[in-house]
Amino acid sequence: MSDLRYPIGAFVAVDSISADERRGLLAEMAEAPARLRRAVEGLSPEQLDTPYRPGGWTVRQVVHHLADAQMNWYVRTRLALTEDRPVVKPYEEARWAELPDARGGPIEPSLALLDALYARWVALFDSLTEGDWRRAMLHPERGVFVLETVLPMHAWHGRHHTAQIAELRRRRGWV
Repeated sequence: MSDLRYPIGAFVAVDSISADERRGLLAEMAEAPARLRRAVEGLSPEQLDTPYRPGGWTVRQVVHHLADAQMNWYVRTRLALTEDRPVVKPYEEARWAELPDARGGPIEPSLALLDALYARWVALFDSLTEGDWRRAMLHPERGVFVLETVLPMHAWHGRHHTAQIAELRRRRGWV
């Protein structure tokens, strides 16, 4: 593997997705918390504090980052559905990953948060009308996001970080 940051490849944005693709992505999102739990199952505290790549976050930080990031995007999704093209607040994800709870806190609260968050988020996405999927938000640093085209990003994000952990386990023989 040439780039340990992207074991499944970098995210590739799309302009639109079909209803069938949506259903597949929502099914994938529904399974994301269980896949992450399997990826971290049985890891010791020392293993949780191992960076997934040289200069990268630890497994513990990756788990907490995924909870933080997806929680932010869930709120942004709700804002896009309830406001007219809201401006969403960026956050300093690298700085969040350095906070004490992300560097040394137990991962179970973030795993439990992801269980509940994904259940709500998938149910919300599943309830959207065709018009709802075209609702937009404005990110001041990254531009306009439309719900239909961010769904693949959210599914990818869960796969991406879970794969970082699984790849570390494979390389270290922690399987």
